[in-house]
Amino acid sequence: MDTVIEFLKVLFLGLVEGITEWLPISSTGHMLLVDEFLNLNESEDFKEVFFVVIQLGAILAVLLLFWNKMFPFRLGEEAKRRGAVRFDVFSLWFKVVVACIPGAVVTLLFDDPLEEFLHHTPVTESVSLMTVVIAATLIVYGFAFIFVEKKNEGKPRRVTSLSQITYRDALLIGLFQVLSIIPGTSRSGSTIIGALILGISRGAAAEFTFFLAVPVMAGYSLLKLLKFGLAFSGYQLFILLTGCAAAFLTSLFVIRFLMAYVKKHSFSAFGWYRIALGCAVLLYFFVF
Repeated sequence: MDTVIEFLKVLFLGLVEGITEWLPISSTGHMLLVDEFLNLNESEDFKEVFFVVIQLGAILAVLLLFWNKMFPFRLGEEAKRRGAVRFDVFSLWFKVVVACIPGAVVTLLFDDPLEEFLHHTPVTESVSLMTVVIAATLIVYGFAFIFVEKKNEGKPRRVTSLSQITYRDALLIGLFQVLSIIPGTSRSGSTIIGALILGISRGAAAEFTFFLAVPVMAGYSLLKLLKFGLAFSGYQLFILLTGCAAAFLTSLFVIRFLMAYVKKHSFSAFGWYRIALGCAVLLYFFVF
């Protein structure tokens, strides 16, 4: 019975990952908060790896849905007619690499010390600083989304497609992504806010976020796996694969939803959601 319950917890965490990874509401924040209540019965070291590695399922969903835009080569008859190399796609990937550099440097230098500090610094006997930071960043960036969308309302966008994003835009978006090292910020949220401030349309901002997620999340997952030492039991491997599968299937629907949503709506609703959730977390841990 306990095994069944743990399996259901893993499925639910994979579902949460698939939903929150692509919406600008902080997947890591949600995963840590959900685990406060579900409490997956594994070591803290393994859970740290699990929360990151199941993002690989979400990456696979992006690769499947955007393969035609992401693959930089032509095949078959098309390659004979137009050439094998898609230089526009290579150019976009070079911009993605530029956007990755600031976050990679900051993550390598500060990610582990910051996590260690937040997890092991108590605010009260039962509440860590990590929980407070997650709640605070949910609220702060919720207001940021509402403010940016309100400021941009009715203004024409300077960039409306991926091909119009410049190397300067990519670097600045990468600098905004550095903010996501703080739990609760949201990697997609910080990059989308940065893109909106730079005058990039919602659709192009979301798509660039998908591209950027592939090397960022794959690299971060690899770092966590190497740190853990790849010393997984058969049961732990099963848990990882189950979480990845759940995240993959959920992401397929969520990505399609987001791309359809941003064509007609702003990100303000996600801002209000972040504020409500952050306030609910603070009330739960400090009032009730």
